[in-house]
Amino acid sequence: MDEELRRYDAIRPFEPEELPAAFDRMLADPQFRAVLAYALPGVPPETLAAGIRGCKTCLEFQVKFCHKFLENLLAKASTGLAMDCAALDKTGRYTFVSNHRDIVLDSALLALQLIDSGFGTTCEIAIGDNLLATQWIKDLVRLNKSFIVERSASLREMLASSKRMADYMHYVIGRKHDNIWIAQREGRAKDSDDRTQPAILKMMAMGGEGTAVQRLGQLHLVPLSISYEYDPCDWLKAREFQLRRDNPGWKKTKADDVMSMKTGITGFKGRIYYHCSPCLDGWLGSLDPDMPKGVLFDTVARRVDRDIHLGYRLYPCNYVAADMVRFGGALSDRYTAAERDAFLRYIDGQMAKIDLPQRDDDFLRRCMLTMYANPAINQMAALGDNR
Repeated sequence: MDEELRRYDAIRPFEPEELPAAFDRMLADPQFRAVLAYALPGVPPETLAAGIRGCKTCLEFQVKFCHKFLENLLAKASTGLAMDCAALDKTGRYTFVSNHRDIVLDSALLALQLIDSGFGTTCEIAIGDNLLATQWIKDLVRLNKSFIVERSASLREMLASSKRMADYMHYVIGRKHDNIWIAQREGRAKDSDDRTQPAILKMMAMGGEGTAVQRLGQLHLVPLSISYEYDPCDWLKAREFQLRRDNPGWKKTKADDVMSMKTGITGFKGRIYYHCSPCLDGWLGSLDPDMPKGVLFDTVARRVDRDIHLGYRLYPCNYVAADMVRFGGALSDRYTAAERDAFLRYIDGQMAKIDLPQRDDDFLRRCMLTMYANPAINQMAALGDNR
């Protein structure tokens, strides 16, 4: 193994020589075997185990198993998946900075589409250690080319942790010649008001060489817009908004995260669309090299936001919600009465899933409508449409 790679043992994906031991641990776990049976029904367990043990690299595991699982899942839980990556050279390697809707699927579906679009590889995935509830999940994410964001580190350890992650990201692009997926902010934007945290960019610029602009350029940033017609976790997010409103000290548990992951994976998503904006290398090169770092990171964050907002694919439900939240019917030419009625029935169905002792229906409904409205509101603002 590359000695430089040893520096990242605590956070990096598995290397080929580490796979047999990881496979043994996972296949011995009853929960993982149950997940396999759900993901690939009808395949004998012995056949699955032999196939998994036959994989020599993480990429081979993704292509042979994750790809098939995702295809099966999409057949049940969506009405179509598409990606526009026409702005990219498929021989290049990029850091995809995206909005974040689903804990698991955002990056997994990107990996699927990179292969299907002819990129030749998938992507390494930044994932928070707060989601690694069990050993088999820890093994699975590292097998799925994830590297670990150490969110549970102490304040004293955080600087060193951020520096190590930045160095690793530069190593992935520059030495491993692989792609990276990272969310534009820590955690999901529960209200779908997608905004890039400048701190994420500041972390990236802790690695590499040269000025801050040059360091960001070395990662070849690509704003990535992810659009789900329906968010199966919308009711869970609305529930969380009320819990936080009623008890500011309320905190999610690992069980809450597992519930969100399960609901997001198996729930119905309707149409799904990914849009890759042009790589920001040229635009970064046009910036004033003497710009103060704080101004630089804010400027880059706003550019990523703009590109993500412009890249959304909007659905009738987004326009219906935006009309109800802000525009009072000004967008009614974007949907039919039948589409409006269908969306409101959908919201009623999601509301019925929320079990709270002091349920505030008006607040919860407003939260869910806002989640669907914000992509339309933000795209219209990016287009200068201020009706």
